Amino acid sequence: MWKKWLSKMSTTKQDIYNNIDVSRLPQHIAIIMDGNGRWAQRRGLPRALGHRSGAETLREIVKTASELGIKVLTTYAFSTENWRRPADEVDLLMNLLSDYLDNEITELHNNNVQIRFIGHIDGLAVALQKKIEKAQTQTAHNTGLIFNLAVNYGGRAELTRAVKIISEKVKGRELNTEDIDESTIEAHLYTFDLPSPDLLIRPSGDFRISNFLLWQMAYTEFWFTDINWPDFKPAHFVQAIRDYQQRERRFGGIKNTKKR
Repeated sequence: MWKKWLSKMSTTKQDIYNNIDVSRLPQHIAIIMDGNGRWAQRRGLPRALGHRSGAETLREIVKTASELGIKVLTTYAFSTENWRRPADEVDLLMNLLSDYLDNEITELHNNNVQIRFIGHIDGLAVALQKKIEKAQTQTAHNTGLIFNLAVNYGGRAELTRAVKIISEKVKGRELNTEDIDESTIEAHLYTFDLPSPDLLIRPSGDFRISNFLLWQMAYTEFWFTDINWPDFKPAHFVQAIRDYQQRERRFGGIKNTKKR
């Protein structure tokens, strides 16, 4: 699949992809899709057009991740704090998500992508909840890219939820306090069956994680760019992976001084 896909690209793109070590791809990539509003404002356009352009970017990046063989892609679509935005913008974002599910699920399913949602989905409109449930059910048995969309998600809220569930189990004597460890907490997160992100990509020039996957990103490598999300291309995605492959991940240890 890799060679077939690569052969269809321009010479420039082939040069970019040829520099990737496909044996050392990050298993899990997380993305904070930031800069839609700024992209529109700099062009004198309504913020709505920025969000719509951002949705097109998402489509291309999911396709690229799937073709590359990335195992998990998690994107931050709507945070628990985003409810503070103007009501018309919130409505637009929810409508875009609804449209995305209407327009993209068949193609995602046909390309063996499994879509999941993490976050407080019960806090969304009932009609949107039904579309989310249908999309997850339709793609549940696909074995390719696992595509997580974080919607109504917050890292602190996720940890609070995990603590409450664990507390109830202790109260019900299903779990002993002395048996609680890191694996217990991880087992009660939305991402309980997934590897932690190897790489976080954040466009738009901000240098923060914005309450995203707080537990999971303890040892994640960060990659930042000034490019706003609607201008983020597959080539930028690949550049982030190439830069990641140049780093040595030590997980609290010391640098490996052995010659390779």
